[in-house]
Amino acid sequence: MIFLHTSDWHLGRTLYGRKRYDEFQAFLDWLVLEIDSQNIDALLVAGDVFDNSTPSNLAQKLYYKFLFKVSSTCCRHVVIVAGNHDSPSFLDAPKVLLETLNVHVVGAMTEQPEDEVIILKDACDQPEAICLAVPYLRDRDIRTVEAGESLDDKNIKLVEGIRDHYQQVAEIASRLKQDYSAAGCRDLPIVATGHLFAAGGQIIEGDGVRDLYVGSLAHIRADVFPPAIDYLALGHLHVPQVVGGLPHIRYSGSPLAMGFGEAGQNKQIIKVELTAKSLRTSTIPVPVFQPLARISGDLDAILSGLEQLKLEQSRAWLEIEYTGHEVIPDLRDRLDEVILDSQMEIGRVRNRQVFDRVIHAIQDEETLDDLTPLEVFNRCMDESEVAETDREGLAAAYREIIQDIRDEDPNSD
Repeated sequence: MIFLHTSDWHLGRTLYGRKRYDEFQAFLDWLVLEIDSQNIDALLVAGDVFDNSTPSNLAQKLYYKFLFKVSSTCCRHVVIVAGNHDSPSFLDAPKVLLETLNVHVVGAMTEQPEDEVIILKDACDQPEAICLAVPYLRDRDIRTVEAGESLDDKNIKLVEGIRDHYQQVAEIASRLKQDYSAAGCRDLPIVATGHLFAAGGQIIEGDGVRDLYVGSLAHIRADVFPPAIDYLALGHLHVPQVVGGLPHIRYSGSPLAMGFGEAGQNKQIIKVELTAKSLRTSTIPVPVFQPLARISGDLDAILSGLEQLKLEQSRAWLEIEYTGHEVIPDLRDRLDEVILDSQMEIGRVRNRQVFDRVIHAIQDEETLDDLTPLEVFNRCMDESEVAETDREGLAAAYREIIQDIRDEDPNSD
């Protein structure tokens, strides 16, 4: 059976206020063509389909239009699980309708683990593979809270909760595999999904990847996953990578650069040719639909970089960081003038000289985009002169509140 593994589309995401629907549309159109040309049997989407829990009408239109197009290709199954950015109930809402198109959606951990075990069938309606459609496992689903427990206690429980859930669904799949084999069916491969942070995973500054759990210590080791899984399609990290040196546990990465930190990164989807006895993976490069470029340095270096891009007739969106010693208050105006006769656009200018002078105050040059929620909270503690002995406990409690807010599903009612 031939699978395509992708994740982290983040439909609806903007970049410094710029809408990116044309990029998303171009990617999804390209993906439909790849599914047909590569004779793909099943598509695995490992979470973060949308960038937030209340996607815009246009983001939804892109999603449903894509699924309709895929239904007319050679692809017999689409398996979609929610990521931490998705609303579980929003993804689940059209579940029954989408099943008529052989689109299988799992928005949240189910009450019955067998509901996450999907039999994928061939063109003759015979079982061809077993899929463990495991979504992002929220803290509240896999861990019981006890008074007085430490961060280490919480993280141990989280890891064990994730281990136990994968073990449950893998045991169900293994029993089904044995039953099918006893009935004379072929030896079925087992493929699984996941949306989590694997230990040792690589991230890039500015990619928007959130810590999934309080304390960010619950990074999952490869030995958490049952050996019965022949291929594990992971989402959450935007950098394509193999986990723990094991070629059958992989992140496909995001298909589009989600921030300027990913500018120039080679994006890909993964083609998986799988039987119960063999695994072969290959990568398919994703075209760059909207170039991004980051230029950093003093004024001369920035101007030189811009001139080089103009010679290349670049149409990139730009992030520019000025690190020179001279204070240039009208830097943005000067740079806009340089690119006036080009197709380039400047998304953001970081004037490090100005920023460093006002880092402890809110000024025009500093916005909330420059700060994380925890940095804002730390400034509040500074302003309130909170004692050092109390800061760690308050910060931990604040992180837990933020996590609870992020895991809330506004569409659940």
